[in-house]
Amino acid sequence: MAVHWKKVLVMLLACQGLLMTNAYNEEEDVPEEWLLLHVVQGQIGAGNYSYLRLNHEGKIVLQMHSLKGDADLYVSDKTLHPSFDDYELQSVTCGQDVVHVPEDFHRPVGIGIYGHPSHLESEFEMKVYYDQTAVKYPLDAGSYNPEDMEINLKQFHSTEDESQDEESVFWTILIAILKIIAEILFWLYD
Repeated sequence: MAVHWKKVLVMLLACQGLLMTNAYNEEEDVPEEWLLLHVVQGQIGAGNYSYLRLNHEGKIVLQMHSLKGDADLYVSDKTLHPSFDDYELQSVTCGQDVVHVPEDFHRPVGIGIYGHPSHLESEFEMKVYYDQTAVKYPLDAGSYNPEDMEINLKQFHSTEDESQDEESVFWTILIAILKIIAEILFWLYD
């Protein structure tokens, strides 16, 4: 029986290692054009909000990771106290939340961080990036070239497909790991 528990322990440690490796890689996948402005860490109780104010101009990327529990992100240029009832942008995942604040949002921008009631307390870390990528407008040059527009659209769709493929691989691996854990648990209690 001890041999079986050792196998289970080894499998769980391997799964945890894979998940930690993936989480580390997610943090490293920040484009070179993003300039880190701030890192904010905090705690929020279940069902409560913590509010921040964004004054930086330009395209801003808010990247928040729930370290413990589940913190959700709400953003608005209409109110400094956005909530799940009143917001313009949101990200409410159980993992990493990302919101791209467009440069045409009126400043100051209100940021609401909500502690999901499924956890008594949530801890978060939010990184604020300035996105330095230049927006290309085809009519700025004084002429419209349909070939350039077609190339830009193909590049946009290819990068979008690549990110979906990466996400699909992640979920496939995660589901496979969960199936293995379930099989081990059913095998142990059989």
